[in-house]
Amino acid sequence: MPYLIVTQDRADGKPIRDAHRAAHYAYLQANQGRLIASGGLQDENGQYVGGAIILDAETLADAQAFADGDPFSQAGLFDKVTLVRWVKAFFNGRQAS
Repeated sequence: MPYLIVTQDRADGKPIRDAHRAAHYAYLQANQGRLIASGGLQDENGQYVGGAIILDAETLADAQAFADGDPFSQAGLFDKVTLVRWVKAFFNGRQAS
């Protein structure tokens, strides 16, 4: 079951994000077989304010463990993390069957 993980950075999080970006990407690469989609969220000035991951997980607890294992989480970057089941309706410009 896919889960959407939406993170919101702390207002003072830029130095944390910069310091742990390589470890975050390594974590995503190590788990890329579970990733349906992943990417950063930016404000209108192009500054990162959070991220979104659609993760293939067995349970909410599994998705939470993944989110907790992210180096960004472990470094205290996030002010808020939201996890919710995600149901595909449209993908790659097409309606899901």
